[in-house]
Amino acid sequence: MKLYKSSEDYLERILIIQKEKGYVRSIDIAYDMNFSKPSVSVAMKKLRENGYIIVDDNGFITLTELGKEVANKTYERHIILTEILTKLGVSEENAKIDACKIEHDLSDESFEAIKSHMKKE
Repeated sequence: MKLYKSSEDYLERILIIQKEKGYVRSIDIAYDMNFSKPSVSVAMKKLRENGYIIVDDNGFITLTELGKEVANKTYERHIILTEILTKLGVSEENAKIDACKIEHDLSDESFEAIKSHMKKE
């Protein structure tokens, strides 16, 4: 199933918050992404229904294996694309913003070629 950019962003953000805080709740995501709590709740419901996350009785969010796969893939793309853009002279702020846009639309073939090129440097 093809995920929307926003779903990939949510999964990536859950991964990042988990690494930083050790736990994730909807309010953490809302605060971190500057979204309303109701918007995040709707998104979490969809991600839960589609098997990307688990929400326990206390409201703590955990990525499923499928969710981890998508989150890690998106995060890796973001990190590598940000790195290559900054090496090209783009400011770190703009590199992060542009990497976020590119990471969702770049083919696996193109991304693997970029990764391979980066390893040669």
